Amino acid sequence: MDKRLASLAEAVAGIPDGATVMIGGFGGSGAPIELIHALIDRFLETGSPKGLTVINNNAGNGRVGIAAMIEQGMVAKMICSFPRSADPRAFTERYQAGEIALELVPQGTLAERIRAGGAGIPAFFTPSSVGTDLAIGKPVQTFEGRDYVMERWLKADYALLKAELGDHLGNLTYRMAARNFSPLMASAAARTVVQVRRAVEPGEIDPEHVITPGLFVDAIIEVANPAQEEELNRAGACHP
Repeated sequence: MDKRLASLAEAVAGIPDGATVMIGGFGGSGAPIELIHALIDRFLETGSPKGLTVINNNAGNGRVGIAAMIEQGMVAKMICSFPRSADPRAFTERYQAGEIALELVPQGTLAERIRAGGAGIPAFFTPSSVGTDLAIGKPVQTFEGRDYVMERWLKADYALLKAELGDHLGNLTYRMAARNFSPLMASAAARTVVQVRRAVEPGEIDPEHVITPGLFVDAIIEVANPAQEEELNRAGACHP
């Protein structure tokens, strides 16, 4: 099955209002800027999608990427570990105005909740957040004399990711730290769409080098020269 798409617009065309969307990236590392901006362009043209729940390590930076989504009013809720960054104006302004909700999750717990979603594990126990506001309302149990908080899995309707190489079957490799949350998100989303720096033929990726098997990938789009969030912000860029 050839999973290549012809355009970024096609890649994001099916995301509906109210969807939960996982977006890869640790800051700018591994952030699928082109897919995010294509989604913003669709919103500006059609008014959809809106009311999104976005799951990411942070809540955007500057006026590009996730921050631009928030600035355009597309995001109803962020689930993340770091809502503040070097330039968190988009999220901060809307949060203080009561226009966006926040679910704060410790970073390791965030990764494990996503992994659990992909593995079909509805809940697990962790010592992180015990005794803090983040544990309020959550079940707590004691194991071997230590308290643990129960955390629920995280799943999504869509995952938007960035990879280095992708073959026509959807098998992926990543560039160093750009790997971060992406393999976990690919397994935890109902539909996974990936921008790849280079699309290759099946067999060109050594099977032992595949990080995300094509089983977890629904579509790929080649973006040969992807933008880097930090470079855009240093240049004072904004989208649109």
